[in-house]
Amino acid sequence: MADTVREIERKYEAGDDTQLPDLAGIDRVATVVEQGVEVLDALYYDTADQRLAADGITLRRRTGGKDAGWHLKLPVAPGVRDEVRAPLSDTPPAELTALVRSRVLDQELIPLVRLRTRRTVRLLQDAAGAPLAEVAEDTVRARRAGEAGETGETGETGAGPAEARWREIEVELIEDGDGDAGLLDEIGRALAAAGVRPAAAASKLARALTETGLERARPDKDRTKGSGKGSGKRSGKRSGKRSGKAGRTAGDIVLRYVREQVRVIIELDPAVRRDLPDSVHQMRVATRRLRSAFRSYAKVLDRAVTEPIGIELKWLAAELGVDRDREVLTERLRAGLAELPRTLRLGPVAARLRIWSERRRAGSRGRLLAVLDGPRYLSLLKTLHALLEAPPLRKAATRPAPEVVAQAVLKDYRRLARRMETALDTPAGQARDEALHGARKAAKRTRYAAEAARPALGRPAKRFARWTKRVQQLLGDHQDSVVARGALRELATQAQQAGEGGFTFGLLYGREEARAADRERELPGVWAKASRAGLRARLRP
Repeated sequence: MADTVREIERKYEAGDDTQLPDLAGIDRVATVVEQGVEVLDALYYDTADQRLAADGITLRRRTGGKDAGWHLKLPVAPGVRDEVRAPLSDTPPAELTALVRSRVLDQELIPLVRLRTRRTVRLLQDAAGAPLAEVAEDTVRARRAGEAGETGETGETGAGPAEARWREIEVELIEDGDGDAGLLDEIGRALAAAGVRPAAAASKLARALTETGLERARPDKDRTKGSGKGSGKRSGKRSGKRSGKAGRTAGDIVLRYVREQVRVIIELDPAVRRDLPDSVHQMRVATRRLRSAFRSYAKVLDRAVTEPIGIELKWLAAELGVDRDREVLTERLRAGLAELPRTLRLGPVAARLRIWSERRRAGSRGRLLAVLDGPRYLSLLKTLHALLEAPPLRKAATRPAPEVVAQAVLKDYRRLARRMETALDTPAGQARDEALHGARKAAKRTRYAAEAARPALGRPAKRFARWTKRVQQLLGDHQDSVVARGALRELATQAQQAGEGGFTFGLLYGREEARAADRERELPGVWAKASRAGLRARLRP
């Protein structure tokens, strides 16, 4: 069974004559306790083209030390990684290889480099003896796997020395200890005063790959990474300008958005497998955004190629939604129940709701993992990688971005307007509920199209997306009420069959009905603001 620890550390260069300064007295550090010397032997695995290293991920089999076993390190933020651990075995354990499947696909994981480390460890404690951080002085020897007595295959290794040696210092907060980022800052300043500088490489593996000549050039390494935080920041600086004037084409803008959604899907795969909070929802949103982009920007990307991918994305979104929809619905019903005075909660209504929810959840987690481990999902991932390597661009992709993307957004808006007109003209009842649900889907597509267009259209697209999101949220709350009322009818029926009475569920049903009516009364005003002619006119290049 795999365990996970949060690793928060900083690395520093060290020479043969580097001396660790006295750290007692820094921040809350009262004592520095010698922990002795460890000898660590780690074999690092990756694909032959180093797909894990390209994303800052490491997979190793390590012996020696207090945590011998398999370690998979997944980046969380600069200097922060989640280390997923599994017991020692001869081959990479399935529970870890599943977490890198979205990157590796069906490529074989092979040993690339071996690191042997002699580690001197010191524990930093506060005045009460509570652990704060651990400081390790490491003497490292790295060698390509498969050379000079090593085992394993590496394929093409490239030029460079077969072996590298260096010293470094690692400072890591103790998990569940009392140390924090401020302590790391203080230690960093003490080390800097002693002439110790931060490490240039992000990890031992990154340095080993470089110094042993194994590091591969990756001119296309960003093809699935999208814009990243840096690009988003630059976009903000241009928010009031037409960035298309700088030479961006429609293909540039649309592919940027598509790459970002593919990146999110790939990066969230291990989070979904680990059942991390909100990961399923975010991955589902990315699949919807990607599918929506294919449909909105059909003049840029060939629908003959993207339509089959869209069908698979719709399937994946549905599978991701099985448990997510249950969670959202259950939380809505629990919140409604909590709002009622105790005198109106008649019978074991909370227990009935819990049983109902747990029955719906039964097997859903296993089903989702089976989907992620299945051939259909793997095929979809391969198709997405292939799409980014050879985008099916049409003639409009070469045109200036503002004109093309504005036309796409306005086309989606007109589609939304037709659905809104139909919904608002439909008499109250099931037909109107269905019409409003259709308008909600159109609003979501229009919003996504505007979000994708923002780098080309700037502030008008941002404002248009914000207003369209308000329409979508209003319609979404209405649809959630429709679904909640269906669930409440089911719960009331079950309660009555068990002799418990359905009064409370009927009361909640009435409240949901009133809530939906409120949304319907608000909708015309919100829609009028979202559909102002002046706002749409500013989208035009």
